[in-house]
Amino acid sequence: MAHGVTVRDATAWDAEALAAIYAPYVRNTAISFEIDPPTAAEFARSIENVRERYPFLVAEQAGSIVGYAYAGPLKSRAAYAPSAELSVYVDRASRGAGIGRTLYSSLEHELVRMGVTNLYACIAYPRVEDEYLTYASVRFHEHMGFRVNGHFHACARKFGRVYDMVWMEKLI
Repeated sequence: MAHGVTVRDATAWDAEALAAIYAPYVRNTAISFEIDPPTAAEFARSIENVRERYPFLVAEQAGSIVGYAYAGPLKSRAAYAPSAELSVYVDRASRGAGIGRTLYSSLEHELVRMGVTNLYACIAYPRVEDEYLTYASVRFHEHMGFRVNGHFHACARKFGRVYDMVWMEKLI
């Protein structure tokens, strides 16, 4: 686990810090296929919506929020209740310090407690690594026990380039 990192439930009060972490992913990478970063108010609504049913966690280090992770439904129908889709974002300056692993481990623990058995991640996938997207997220998920089980080709366009998408799965 990451040294000196505390994981706790997110609140609407965290929205500004989380929006600041996410915005560079939207503006400068193809990791997120959003084009415009959400505002702090939109983030606050998202936190509250997610927390109605799933965990939304933040990681703090030295008094600052350095990352977040949350779960959501794989699909909205009740039969999909044992499955959840996960997302994790770490402040760009704090990457590589184990914060994502710490967040995902905490999130997985909470989901197991809730009876979730299948975890999924939908990940942007470059045809060839470039300055906007590498295979780092896929490698991170593999390290966390996920395996690719679906590949969508040329399904997204950002920065004038075409990107693929992969679905990864972990059974817990």
